[in-house]
Amino acid sequence: MGEQTMRSVRNCRGGVRCRGGRPAIGLVIALLVAALSGCKGSYEDLDLTMYQYRDTRNVVRFVYDAALMLNRDGAVGLAHLRSHRAEYSTPDYYLCVYDVTGANLFHAGMEALEGRNLWDVTDKNGKPVFQQVVEALEDASNPHAWVHYSWWEPGRFYPVPKSSCHFKIETPEGEELIVGGGLSYPHEEREFIRIVVDDAAKLIERNGADALAEISDPVSKYSYRDVRVFAFYRDGETLISPAINSTFSQTNLLECVDEVGQKPFAQAIEDLQSADSVWAVFMAKGPYQRRLIRKILYIRETTLTGEEIYVAAITDLPEPPY
Repeated sequence: MGEQTMRSVRNCRGGVRCRGGRPAIGLVIALLVAALSGCKGSYEDLDLTMYQYRDTRNVVRFVYDAALMLNRDGAVGLAHLRSHRAEYSTPDYYLCVYDVTGANLFHAGMEALEGRNLWDVTDKNGKPVFQQVVEALEDASNPHAWVHYSWWEPGRFYPVPKSSCHFKIETPEGEELIVGGGLSYPHEEREFIRIVVDDAAKLIERNGADALAEISDPVSKYSYRDVRVFAFYRDGETLISPAINSTFSQTNLLECVDEVGQKPFAQAIEDLQSADSVWAVFMAKGPYQRRLIRKILYIRETTLTGEEIYVAAITDLPEPPY
């Protein structure tokens, strides 16, 4: 199994942990053999240091454990998931397994979806969720293949915001599977906006002005929840507005001030003279409230037709507890 087959996962026999109940005797023996043979723990290659929140780290481990098991056990592992369905669903997240065409093979939250193909299914905003999963799995700067969308909770009738991570594995039978799990009402991790901004900058470098329409499309991966990737020239003139799908009303971002009079964009550009990317904290009024909250801006430089431009996005500053 190569790097292209499973992101951040190694084929470490016996390195997966049981969920719920006591481990089978065979698994205990396998773990002992693995320990004696020098096989390292199942999280050896799972870097979670980029996440600020415990819930985010937990869901990545949850999906990673299931991916290890399916990588090792294949069809037997898939049968195990179906016969232990409740163990792969929590109040905050649940496990899903697909083949690479979009056919759902296991869904711990919505069993009725099993056997259905979700390739063309979109969320309420028109996002092609599974297609974005496939694209995320090919993005080296998105190591846990995060996608962001709206979905519904099992047993509820209204959509909720979700962020899902994914791993692609190959079973012993030679079948490629996509294993995923998503958080409902996720915390806005700084890592999430780093991924989309870095990707947008690369897209502009690769495709030039043609990239701007894709980045500004509200159903693209560059726009989710209250996050929107935007772009502007060095003089502050906007290429992609952070607020509207138009440039009919120009706002010079370098002159914009936060709620305490600071100029976050002007300061960030100054800081970029000695860095590839910059994080800048500023104060804003919270949504539906009048109290001040801290927001964080991530910005990096790229070029468009030989001219220096800046690509950025804003999210909530991660707050404790983590």
